[in-house]
Parts: sequence; structure tokens; C-alpha cells
Amino acid sequence: MKNKFTLSVIVVGVAFFALGWAAADQHAKLHSKTMENLSTAMHGEAFAYAKYELFADQARKDGNTELADLFDKTAKVEQQEHFREHAELAGIVGSDQANLKDAIKGESYETETMYPTFAKEARAAGDKQVADRFAEIGKDEAGHRDAFRAELNKLQAKHAPGN
Repeated sequence: MKNKFTLSVIVVGVAFFALGWAAADQHAKLHSKTMENLSTAMHGEAFAYAKYELFADQARKDGNTELADLFDKTAKVEQQEHFREHAELAGIVGSDQANLKDAIKGESYETETMYPTFAKEARAAGDKQVADRFAEIGKDEAGHRDAFRAELNKLQAKHAPGN
């Protein structure tokens, strides 16, 4: 369950940051309002995917496998068709190096800005459990960022002159 939750958080996180760092040439081809609408649509599809996966887990716990299968099937369409199609239109996926740089930028934002701010605000509101979880996830995101940095370094070393 924790792995599915983590995957869901990652998928939603990617959706939130994906358009901010999409390929520049694709941005130039699409109107800014179109890009905004693609971003909104992708956020909705990614959130629906994550939510439906969690709903499927609950239905399975309740012994309702038919409902779980429906949620799983719908989640897959939201991710593998709708989100993917929007992402392709927005030009989100680039080279391995560009994708790693994009991922590093998103994970850095989450670990350095987003989650610390969310944790601080939740703590100030008296929501300690949520604040603690935000802080924990922020640390997880730092691990993701560092893993992406390591892969980028390996990839750059592999393609360095003389290799």
C-alpha cells in the first residue's frame, strides 16, 4: 500500500511540475492558453489516476474485487491514455539528459521549497501529523533528486569526449 501511495504521490508530483519544464520548442508551437489547458487536464488525469488506484486498494480490502478491477481499469486509462496523450502534445518528454534535468528541478523544488513550506504551514495550523508527513516526504524527494543527479552524472560521463 505504501508503495502504491508513494507511486501516486510521484505521479501527481510529476504532473504538477511537468509543464513548467517542458521542451522549449514545443512551448513555442502552442498558444499559452492551450498549454495552460493541457496542464490543467494533466493535473486532473494524474490526480484521478492516483485516486482511483487508492480506491481500488480500498475496494480490494472490502472484498469487492469487481469494483477494484473497475477502478484499476479506469486508472490505467487516465494514466496510459489521457495523461500520456496530453504530455505528448505538450512536449514533456525529451532526451534522457533533458528528462533527468527536468526531474532534478522538480524534485529540488519539492524538497527545498514545497514540502518545507507545507510542513511549516501545517505545523502553524496545529496539524502536526500532516506536518510530519510533509517533512518525511520532503526527505524522500531529496533522495529522488540525488538519485537522478547520480544518473545524470553517469550519463554525462559516458558521453564525455574521450569516452
